[in-house]
Amino acid sequence: MSENFMIQALSKEGISSELKLPNGQILKNRIVKASMEEGLSDKEFLPSQRLFKLYERWSQSGAGLLLTGNVMVDPNGLTGPGNVILRNGMDLSSLKKWAEIGQSGGSKIWMQINHPGRQTFGFITETPVAPSPIKVHIPGRMFAKVFGEPRELRGEEIKVLIQKFIDAAVIADKAGFNGVEVHSAHGYLLNQFLSPITNIRKDEWGGSLENRARFLLEVLKGIKASVRSDFGIGVKLNSADFQGGGFQEEDSIQVIKMLEPIALDLLEISGGNYESPAMQGTGTNKREAYFLDFAKKAKEITKIPLLVTGGFRSKSVMEEAIVSKEADLVGIAAPFAFHPTFVNGLLSGKIEKVSVEIPKLSNPALNSLSKMSAIRLQFRRMGEGKEPRLPGSLIWNMIRDQIRGRRNAKKYKKFLERNFSKRIASK
Repeated sequence: MSENFMIQALSKEGISSELKLPNGQILKNRIVKASMEEGLSDKEFLPSQRLFKLYERWSQSGAGLLLTGNVMVDPNGLTGPGNVILRNGMDLSSLKKWAEIGQSGGSKIWMQINHPGRQTFGFITETPVAPSPIKVHIPGRMFAKVFGEPRELRGEEIKVLIQKFIDAAVIADKAGFNGVEVHSAHGYLLNQFLSPITNIRKDEWGGSLENRARFLLEVLKGIKASVRSDFGIGVKLNSADFQGGGFQEEDSIQVIKMLEPIALDLLEISGGNYESPAMQGTGTNKREAYFLDFAKKAKEITKIPLLVTGGFRSKSVMEEAIVSKEADLVGIAAPFAFHPTFVNGLLSGKIEKVSVEIPKLSNPALNSLSKMSAIRLQFRRMGEGKEPRLPGSLIWNMIRDQIRGRRNAKKYKKFLERNFSKRIASK
């Protein structure tokens, strides 16, 4: 039997098949647009017209589920300038439009909610908050001041932040999103609590893995108790941080066991952080499906539908992952930036593989930043009604992206001054 025939024969059971989630929500196929930070908010850090235009493109992509980029639960914590920021009492009209556009082509749309913790750029705040006062370290003098010196969160502040995650999910529910994904990977705040490298606390939030997972579990339980029964709840979790002495596969397996009683609707497996960017394939030694080996282990211990993200490009690899039941959903990121409607071609059989050829730089940190800058450029182009196109110079594009980020950071600080008299990060 030829490989092409085999792919066609399996397709009815594979990526083209529907998936019913535990909450009753039905996804029309197994392809998910994974989260990528868009950076397209307006001056009030709400969804902008450019963001709407971008999601108009993605709503026609053919994907079963669209996961948004980082949406911030706390005005004092921003993963990058240009993020949408949630706050209690906000006008929901622009969020409702975003949710409506995302669903206009038959996809479901879930909001990814997040807090950066220590992974906050220094030009946004010099003193980010974190489980423990341990700074992000990226080799090279030029990166010494990229991130600020964090301060340790007090116990009462942790409880406030837990409630902010819960409030964010309620806002997303009211705005018409189909669900939320709690970001607990890639070195952001919840992942920082999980890792013994970044969490050296001696109180109820540190020490044992049970204590380090308490923040995440409290967030998920609180969301579960506060939203509609058919509202999706998912979590993005690192298989490992790929750092010696950090959050390891054995830890991740134990956390997944802790998640099982909560009866989540989705568990996304990824890996890495800014210091070790495995989510971009660094250090994984795999060309496709970076985290599928770990997903096999997770499948043995959980009934939560499993989304595996990282490196999928070939239809045959995607089909095999679904048909073999190593994954329930396949998450794809960068191809959506350069080929926004490729899923339709993949499902129809017109294309077998989607490629993204971004030249690599020798320095891992520079390579990661340049890749993210190149991807964000495509979001801006599509938000302006243009077609995606690689920049002529990755370095120059990254510099311009950093300049743009600093301009947005100034707008962000003015936004805080206008709207909030109290800043957690400056206490």
